[in-house]
Amino acid sequence: MAAIDESKILGIRAGSGDHRIIGIWVVVVEGRVFVRSWGVNQGGWYRTFREDPRGVIQVGTRTIRIRAVPVKSERVKVAVSRAYREKYNTPGSLKWVAGFERSKRRRDATMELVPAT
Repeated sequence: MAAIDESKILGIRAGSGDHRIIGIWVVVVEGRVFVRSWGVNQGGWYRTFREDPRGVIQVGTRTIRIRAVPVKSERVKVAVSRAYREKYNTPGSLKWVAGFERSKRRRDATMELVPAT
């Protein structure tokens, strides 16, 4: 968990198909791992997870199987927004963070990553 929290980019592959691993922003809130999609386009990681919640993350040299769970709680979404603002606080990053916060569509594209069972 500490390695994920310290990392600015998380390697992730959505779904059980032949998708490639890409880098995305990640935050840890209350000991839980969250990601938020900028775009919710067909074929992107968010839509893939909505159709097939299985995937993997890369943390350092480790590959960990995960399951993506859509976040419904507004309280959690607000906490995730706050965590993004604190973690990604450079001038270049803050415009993207603001876009995460202002857009309901993007806030609603928040997912929690939990270990696969």
